[in-house]
Amino acid sequence: MEFRFDHNNLNVLNLEKSLEFYKEALGLKEVKRYRQPDGNFILVYLGDGVTPHSLELTWLKERTTPYNLGENEFHLAFKVNDFEAAYAHHKTMGCICYENKEMGIYFINDPDNYWLEIIPAVK
Repeated sequence: MEFRFDHNNLNVLNLEKSLEFYKEALGLKEVKRYRQPDGNFILVYLGDGVTPHSLELTWLKERTTPYNLGENEFHLAFKVNDFEAAYAHHKTMGCICYENKEMGIYFINDPDNYWLEIIPAVK
């Protein structure tokens, strides 16, 4: 028996705003979409064009309040080949929420306040 990672899921309050953020901040593109026939939810899968792993954004029609992320002790991590350019881009976007210069990493937060770790491809 062999298991492989396939995708991670994040629930989002505003699907279009989230899609714009993930495209601008991380270059992720929509690779698949599923719309429930009754319109109660939409699943959008985003990919990086390099790895088979995807990020599933789930939008629920009835959801009107922000998600309670608790202490937000979980995150997704992204490697980037040009760390300095990525940092400058995210600084301009105003989405850097935490920096750890000693470790050489930083975090950005998406419109729903999920944290995304940015790490250099080579450390």
